[in-house]
Amino acid sequence: MSHVNPDPEPERSTGLEPGGSVPPGETPPAESSMPEAGPQETHNPPKGWGKAPLTVILVLAIAVAALFLAIALSLIL
Repeated sequence: MSHVNPDPEPERSTGLEPGGSVPPGETPPAESSMPEAGPQETHNPPKGWGKAPLTVILVLAIAVAALFLAIALSLIL
């Protein structure tokens, strides 16, 4: 098996400056993506947070805050 180096040789590459950088205007534009290439997802539409997970997170946050408040009050009094 022969291995070919995929990197271009700097001496033979066009558009390179002596330090190896590319001058402005020489770089090609970015590739466009293909957003419609895959299958259409209908089972998981993006609609933001669900009500149940958001409620659970808020209840847990309030419980933790209440716990810290109770500990702080017990230390003060």
